[in-house]
Amino acid sequence: MAQQLASLIDSPTQSVSLDTFSGLTKGDPAPFWLFQGVCGAWGINHERAELNLITVSENATFVLLLDGKPEGVVRVSQPGYVGGPEAVASEISWLNALHDIDGISLINPVPTVRGTFVTKIHDNNQVGWTVISTKFVEGTVLEDLDNPAPYYETIGSWAAKFHEQSRHWAKPYGFKRFNWDISNMVGPSPRWGRWETADLTDDERELCNEALWKAMDVVMKVPRTPETWGLIHADLRPSNVIKGPDGKLTIIDFDDAGYSWYLYDYASSLSFIEHEPYAPDLAKAWVKGYQEVAGDFTDDELHVMSALSMIRRLQMLGWTTNHRADALPDGMAAEEAPGSVTVAARYLDDPLWLLH
Repeated sequence: MAQQLASLIDSPTQSVSLDTFSGLTKGDPAPFWLFQGVCGAWGINHERAELNLITVSENATFVLLLDGKPEGVVRVSQPGYVGGPEAVASEISWLNALHDIDGISLINPVPTVRGTFVTKIHDNNQVGWTVISTKFVEGTVLEDLDNPAPYYETIGSWAAKFHEQSRHWAKPYGFKRFNWDISNMVGPSPRWGRWETADLTDDERELCNEALWKAMDVVMKVPRTPETWGLIHADLRPSNVIKGPDGKLTIIDFDDAGYSWYLYDYASSLSFIEHEPYAPDLAKAWVKGYQEVAGDFTDDELHVMSALSMIRRLQMLGWTTNHRADALPDGMAAEEAPGSVTVAARYLDDPLWLLH
């Protein structure tokens, strides 16, 4: 079992910032050191290839073109990010295991010429970056659709299947992923940034804080048992689900996968859009799909998932305080603060407002 995870990875490395890519915008070619390293690691002919930026968020993501046609997606993690290469190898290990679930479509990781899925590429300063590649998935992210609600029943049912697999999966030796507990979401030093520093008035900040404490009071009473807490995708939102030309859905981007309350997957599925008029349709469709697989939610569970959604909203408001606005669709980052105030007011009035 020790080799099962170790075989996915090259070696650990040190820590550095994604500011290395701060001068790039969407469509820009990757730095030559990265382009050269990717071609070497995956055995690609330089003359056939292009490597162009998609976005910079928690990672820098590039599309790999061969003879002008998109063939892969290359993800570059800042060294040491969320546990380093071992954690990325663990992510790939779980992703590969999820492929055994019938009826679910997921991205496919591509092994390097050495047979590993996770490699290290050095920049001009000899800093090693953790890099993986997955096959390109043709289609449209649900985020770009006018109304993704018709697909949320499927997303909810797939989340339930993920959770059932997670409860019974025997993890390989050395498996390493982080937690999404309250402190990592909205604590004094959250993983993605403090929502309190967002552009809010004092009254707005107080309203959000009141809603947060009401939600935390619910979640902190939930025991962490094998039924409530485990390994989840943690980011099943519209930007991470692609609708193919044939209508087939594919889930991508497992880099936030970690341990949390299973019902946090409901909260993450509504990230950034809870204030939108169509959000209740998405929420109800997700619940319907989940219940078709796992049975009906109890009233307590509905309150827990709604509380997690409130917490997630402020967590992602914190995310906007220290991430590039172009990592989101146009205008979405600017809507996060006023939208969060709206969501907080509605939660205080009715915790289950999204499901009514």
